[in-house]
Amino acid sequence: MYLQELQLQHFRNYPTADLQLGQGINVLLGENAQGKTNLLEAIYVLALTRSHRTANDHDLVNWQAKTAKVSGRVVKSAGTVPLELTFSRQGKRAKVNHLEQARLSQYVGQLNVILFAPEDLAIVKGAPTVRRRFMDMEFGQMNPRYLYNLSQYRTLLKQRNRYLKDLQHKQKKDLLFLSVLSDQLAAFGAEIIMARLTMLKKLEHWAQAIHAEISQQREELTFHYATQVADDQLTDAKTICDALTALYAKQQEKELYQGTTLVGPHRDDLHFQVNGKNVQTFGSQGQQRTTALSVKLAEIDLMKEETGEYPVLLLDDVLSELDDARQTHLLTAIQDKVQTFITTTSLSGITRKLIKDPTIFHVADGTVVADGSPEQGDAATKED
Repeated sequence: MYLQELQLQHFRNYPTADLQLGQGINVLLGENAQGKTNLLEAIYVLALTRSHRTANDHDLVNWQAKTAKVSGRVVKSAGTVPLELTFSRQGKRAKVNHLEQARLSQYVGQLNVILFAPEDLAIVKGAPTVRRRFMDMEFGQMNPRYLYNLSQYRTLLKQRNRYLKDLQHKQKKDLLFLSVLSDQLAAFGAEIIMARLTMLKKLEHWAQAIHAEISQQREELTFHYATQVADDQLTDAKTICDALTALYAKQQEKELYQGTTLVGPHRDDLHFQVNGKNVQTFGSQGQQRTTALSVKLAEIDLMKEETGEYPVLLLDDVLSELDDARQTHLLTAIQDKVQTFITTTSLSGITRKLIKDPTIFHVADGTVVADGSPEQGDAATKED
């Protein structure tokens, strides 16, 4: 899978842009605050219908315009697929093959991307919500069923939390309805937990080999999914569902007092361990970075295993955060394997030696100009 072309209209600081992209490594070169990350964000948005930088879609629209459009052409083994997203005050519209999609869940998965930015080190050392978001975004791309279950779970969770607040404030009294919501939430929660366990086991397999290679076989990376469901009950969705239902009953008094749901996958966490120790708490900065890099590279292989296609890799100024050894491993691992987009202010000596025949785009103030290359030619985009 690769993105053959990308068009923008009134997206962030780009009035217009039309890029013909290389199948290998694409380098977005320019000073800070010129729009390099905006281009990566556009690709991310085209894949997932949402930004990794803002929860407000209107932030994506150029301040001089009322609507923004991101479109592109994805090449897969089965053929070429045109994608299009339009953002306006009325919401967003998604098209696949020029046909509007009734649900965004039908759109997600047409283009798979993996983003690796300096803040992704927070996957290891950040709050649990960061790791939950990581699992949901990545697994949702690979598994439409996971995305559906997650959407249903979030809707029910909001409804149950509102009802708990009503009970807390004595505006409602019917505990039977709370029990109905609990049963429904447990069913979807169990599917999410089971899917996470399955996918994490596969991701761990790929990450272990990468981590061992980077650490020269001195370290073993393992994952631990932290949930309130007992380990001996993490066997199948029905058993997990029954366990969650029992936990809701056990925690009911506390939930009524606090007015919120205290049990379920929205409270779970993922722990990374190196040689049996929690790298989040006891690992060095080097171990934390190696773990984050191993997990991100493992995603590439997992997506290939799950979807049959390699994803597009987005590296947002991440090379500056890695030492020479980790840079070398990263760039060697992706060379001739996945289409990659790298933002950087300069190509250092080691980077230039490791990147073979890159397609280079010079970015300045909402203008992108492509260097001549065997793949690229003299394509350019200019601000109107």
